[in-house]
Amino acid sequence: MAGKEIYHKMKDKVKDAFSSSGPETGKGKTKLSGRRVKHGYHLVKGKSNHPMEDYLVAEYRQVGEHDLGLFAIFDGHLGHTVPDFLRAHLFDNILSEPEFLSDTKNAIRKAYLLTDEKILEKAAELGRGGSTAVTAILISSNDSVKLVVANIGDSRAVISKNGKAEQLSVDHEPSMERQIIEEKGGFVSNLPGDVPRVDGQLAVARAFGDRSLKKHLSSEPHVAEEVIDESSDFLILASDGLWKVMTNQEAVDEIKDIRDAQAAAKHLTEQAVNRKSKDDISCVVVNFHC
Repeated sequence: MAGKEIYHKMKDKVKDAFSSSGPETGKGKTKLSGRRVKHGYHLVKGKSNHPMEDYLVAEYRQVGEHDLGLFAIFDGHLGHTVPDFLRAHLFDNILSEPEFLSDTKNAIRKAYLLTDEKILEKAAELGRGGSTAVTAILISSNDSVKLVVANIGDSRAVISKNGKAEQLSVDHEPSMERQIIEEKGGFVSNLPGDVPRVDGQLAVARAFGDRSLKKHLSSEPHVAEEVIDESSDFLILASDGLWKVMTNQEAVDEIKDIRDAQAAAKHLTEQAVNRKSKDDISCVVVNFHC
């Protein structure tokens, strides 16, 4: 069956994806290939004067015979419209790719690029801003569960395996991609007291949107696959409001003894605030040992 056919036959039901406690915090649970999976999320607005620019997804769907867990963090800049658009459309675009089940990594790459094209086409409506993204898809297959993580920008995915933190995403910093940016005609500033910026403006080398900088930016995602097994403890997705003040291992250590995923996500955001993070902070924790 073609991917789009599968998608349109999808049951598309959300199982406890959001709690009644409001949009800032929530939790849910499901079973994937007999494995119980629980997630929790928490968001905190930063000290800036603009509206909240972090958005997230945490839900479960079914495509054909496969149960899916869909999780994402979108961290906007220069407005909230692009991350909100991603929240509403990115996973639909990924799941409607014909090769989603047969070649998931390539389907995600295609969907990221297609979604960016749509955002640029709607620049008059969505504005001049952009967004990072980190997406995580859990796919049940027979008796196994596969995790596929993709990202552009500096929102990050970290998995704990036997208590050890492993980063699955890549922080797309301008200094790392200076040569590519310069080959496209751009430049990377590195002023004292500031972080490196593309054309002196954006602190990430890859992003959705940002029409004025797009000729020097990439929307090609880094994609990684991981098998969820007995060594897999939990997954953390978070915006850079958390990672600016906490290392990967510190984040894992902070919640390794917290069984409730929602309480774990809330604890991480609170710790980031205590460590003087001034940015918007969004966090999703997915527990595999439930």
